[in-house]
Amino acid sequence: MSHHAPLVIDVAGHRLTPADRRRLSHPLVGGVILFGRNWKDRAQLTRLCAQIKAVRRDLLIAVDHEGGRVQRFRTDGFTHLPPMAALGRAWLSGGDAASALVACNAATAAGHVLAAELRACGVDLSFAPVLDLDHGGSSVIGDRAFGRDPHMVTVLAQALVHGMRQAGMAHCGKHFPGHGFVRADSHLDIPVDRRSLKAILADDAAPYGWLSASLSAVMPAHVIYPRVDSRPAGFSTRWLQEVLRQRLGFTGAVFSDDLSMAAARVIEGRAVDFTEASLAALDAGCDMVLLCNQSVEDGGAPIDAAIEALSQAALEGRWQPRDASEERRRALLPSGPATPWDALMVDPRYIQALTLLDGLPG
Repeated sequence: MSHHAPLVIDVAGHRLTPADRRRLSHPLVGGVILFGRNWKDRAQLTRLCAQIKAVRRDLLIAVDHEGGRVQRFRTDGFTHLPPMAALGRAWLSGGDAASALVACNAATAAGHVLAAELRACGVDLSFAPVLDLDHGGSSVIGDRAFGRDPHMVTVLAQALVHGMRQAGMAHCGKHFPGHGFVRADSHLDIPVDRRSLKAILADDAAPYGWLSASLSAVMPAHVIYPRVDSRPAGFSTRWLQEVLRQRLGFTGAVFSDDLSMAAARVIEGRAVDFTEASLAALDAGCDMVLLCNQSVEDGGAPIDAAIEALSQAALEGRWQPRDASEERRRALLPSGPATPWDALMVDPRYIQALTLLDGLPG
């Protein structure tokens, strides 16, 4: 049977428990997502990442670390990164090409600082940048977006990604094909975007096409676009295969968004369990599926049940592991060694990047 490790799971606390180690050693588990509860200080985070890598070197350690209000680690030396909207404001501040280029330089600096600090502690990947457009009404997106104009968003995201790559980190653009137009919070409800495919491709989804040669990974939105498909984008073959891969030419990895959110497990009006949601996401074209905040629920029983069910589905032929998905997962692992924290603090490129961020307008 082909190998494919599609599950990205969480761990309980500041250090691995025996149950965490058992789950992480399972061949279907390919990654770990860290949260605020996994953070005490840099030394503890570095130890936790080392413990995870000691279980399996190829486990991908990821975190939501965008800047602004979505930044899991923000004390003990971690730089308070600006929200992406600050880079958009810098772009627009002078109304000319020079302001745009200054903003791009600051975006590269932000990406470099973001990735270098995480990698110094052992984290492999951040789920950034946000490619959503700020239409003004979304409480979920807001200042997480660079701005309203897809051209500006694309160029600033490209610059941010360049900075992350300087530090040896891959990235994940989100939330395809666009979460910024809808007002509902997808953590609580499934938002519905009633625009046509043509309208979405011309606006919110445009950055994905323009960045198709650059993006290492993409995360779809928990949004239904009924004029395109009755399923949310993350469960939709139409969105993931026909639009993202075929039409827009994307070749990297696709992560589901967090399937533990109740709203994430509604398919065509029917609530489904995590196993069914995982299989639906994988069948639609996701390479990896996220099960978050479950290691502390019922002693981690939801993760154990998901691993068991996915193993059973593979045995029964209801799910076929894919070599291509595994190759895409492994391609997200850092290719070179990280600069250790103490060396990073005196690294000229890092120091220059901090100076550029300090100079950002408001």
